[in-house]
Amino acid sequence: MITYNDVYLETRRRLRAAGIQASDLEARLLVAFVAGKSREELLRDGRLLVADGTSVREIDRMVTRRINGEPVAYIVGEWEFYGLPVTVNESVLIPRVDTEVLAQEVIALMKRRGGRTRLLDLCAGSGCVGLVVAQNVPTCRVILADNCPEALKICRENMLRNKLTHNVTVIEADALSDPPKLLGMFDAIVSNPPYIPTEDIANLDQSVRDYEPVVALDGGPDGLKFFRAIAQRWKTLLKDGGHLALECGAGQAEDVRDILKKEFDGLRTITDTGGIERVVTGKLKDQGGT
Repeated sequence: MITYNDVYLETRRRLRAAGIQASDLEARLLVAFVAGKSREELLRDGRLLVADGTSVREIDRMVTRRINGEPVAYIVGEWEFYGLPVTVNESVLIPRVDTEVLAQEVIALMKRRGGRTRLLDLCAGSGCVGLVVAQNVPTCRVILADNCPEALKICRENMLRNKLTHNVTVIEADALSDPPKLLGMFDAIVSNPPYIPTEDIANLDQSVRDYEPVVALDGGPDGLKFFRAIAQRWKTLLKDGGHLALECGAGQAEDVRDILKKEFDGLRTITDTGGIERVVTGKLKDQGGT
């Protein structure tokens, strides 16, 4: 018989040998998932014997999938974002730590506005950004919008999973088209849209290129088509002094600022933990603004 710690160490060894950088974390995630334990419980129970050989075989299959390039988040079906457990599958992007900068900025923005506010999360994907705002700002009413039916299912599942039905609604909407009628006005719009230039997708890491949804990555020839559409079409839903907050790719912040500067004041750029200009925000100009 072998212990959970034995299984973890062997899993880690195989992942390391395959060149997977986060082998410690990923091994713990895989073993904990199959064991039906939290990572804390796995540490606590490391010396216990694994009674079911099926568990070992299941971990072996999962490790093989990971070595073949499949992201661990899709293998276990969930990820954590800003402390929130989020269900994911191949219909939505895996939440990145870089995007937590966007969520943090919008949380602070909605808290500053105070009172009962409304936020629209466009290209919501898993819904992670809007849901984190809803959790941290309970007085904020959040609308999650995406044009992919499978992504909307994941949004709803995450809304229910995190018990946020009281202040979150999920709708179908295409960021490249005009807003649906009767959607109402918002204090802010947030979006982490597709922003990879089409020709660059083929050069992405295998785990992204072969598994994550292309429609959530492809931002058109220059990677900027969603930024243009959101700034032009969706600004009409912003209240006076409403804000727009957008995540962008490395090297895109200047272009995004240029897109926004005609209609938005007070443009700010926020860097992520790697020092990349990751988020651009702006405040809608007054009616008389130029």
